[in-house]
Amino acid sequence: MNYHKKILLSILLLTSTLFASDYYSVVEPINTYNVKSAVSGSVIKVYKNLESKIVKNNYIVKIDGKIDRIDLQQSQIKLDNLKKVLEIEKGTLKSFNKVSSKSKFDKDNQEIKILNIVSNISDMKSKVSTLKDRLLKKNLKVQNLYISNIYVQEGDYVNPGTLLYTAYDLKKGKLEIFVPIKEINSIKNKTIYINDKKTNLKVNKIHTVADSKHISSYKCEIVLPKIKKFSEVLKVTFK
Repeated sequence: MNYHKKILLSILLLTSTLFASDYYSVVEPINTYNVKSAVSGSVIKVYKNLESKIVKNNYIVKIDGKIDRIDLQQSQIKLDNLKKVLEIEKGTLKSFNKVSSKSKFDKDNQEIKILNIVSNISDMKSKVSTLKDRLLKKNLKVQNLYISNIYVQEGDYVNPGTLLYTAYDLKKGKLEIFVPIKEINSIKNKTIYINDKKTNLKVNKIHTVADSKHISSYKCEIVLPKIKKFSEVLKVTFK
């Protein structure tokens, strides 16, 4: 290797060392939600007008729940009736216990009848809760989230696992950088500069498993409390 090549190599190594703690990252929302359907059914309402907007408190997708509502109504009536029957049968048992002419067999049968009713009430309560939960999952509402994309149309039939929409939490932002494992310990106590400006930020999270794409690196997350613009590229420096 001639003299000039040695000089060039030395310069490159020095430059690499000087900027070893410089990283670039895109500002992303603090949380991303890819909301999938938990139930099956036909999509009856999609609020497409809310796409690309911050939604304060509104439904995004509604899935047909007509049959579930009817079933819930009938199940609630059955539950109320079972509770009334239970009270009557308990009163009958009390009467049996006061009458000496009633045999142990009669009293035992009455207790069994009461236990069966109690069991039926428990089953019906479980069914009512399940139906209520299913109806909630068919009417998807968001609060204070940015709706990025809605993936279904009115008339679509969805199954559990079908992607419905993507929402972002814009209250804070985050930067994700990939730091070589050997440098992780050295950056923990260093000051973070964003676009060469000193900050009081700290590394919020370090994923201590090597990234599948960035081999020999750990993914680090820096939370940004105030964001003016998302998707811009920022330089992160540790000094």
